[in-house]
Amino acid sequence: MIKEKLSYLLRLPAWILGALFIVSAVIAILALRQNNQTMIELRNDVYQADQTGGDVESALGKLRAYVHSHINTDLSSGGNAIKPPIQLKYTYERLVAAEQKRVDSVNAKVYTDAQNHCQALHPASFSGRQRVPCVEQYVTANGVKAQAVPPALYQFDFVSPTWSPDLAGFSLLASIFLAIALVAALTLRRLRLS
Repeated sequence: MIKEKLSYLLRLPAWILGALFIVSAVIAILALRQNNQTMIELRNDVYQADQTGGDVESALGKLRAYVHSHINTDLSSGGNAIKPPIQLKYTYERLVAAEQKRVDSVNAKVYTDAQNHCQALHPASFSGRQRVPCVEQYVTANGVKAQAVPPALYQFDFVSPTWSPDLAGFSLLASIFLAIALVAALTLRRLRLS
């Protein structure tokens, strides 16, 4: 069955195989371009959500699903591109600022507590000779430091498949198959003429 179809395909005139190859190659190129354009739109949606404080998770999920299921959706743009290509800069900066605000608030209360504690311990020391070291020691012992926000949690790199079952993938397969058939048909015809 397959052998019969192959022999029929090879009996087609070369110009028909060539025309079919050109049509499928054009469709493949346009579909690959459309896959890439859609990925760029989804990536821009992620950046927009990150900048405005919108629903980053949803936008990131759409981008991830699209990149993982379509060819020609590579996020990097060359050898000297930013790695990883998706970095939620604004979300990261908001979290770092929130952590710093929390630490400042806690440390302000610790400093107030230190002044009250040291004043109770040294009520006669008005000049600060005994209170200053007491306050410094209390703040050092009870103060908090900002916890580092790991930047890797806000950086993403999605890998597109080598082939996907969409218009771009099938038209690419058809182009490869037709190119092989065209070369085989031309080779067989040349061998018959020799």
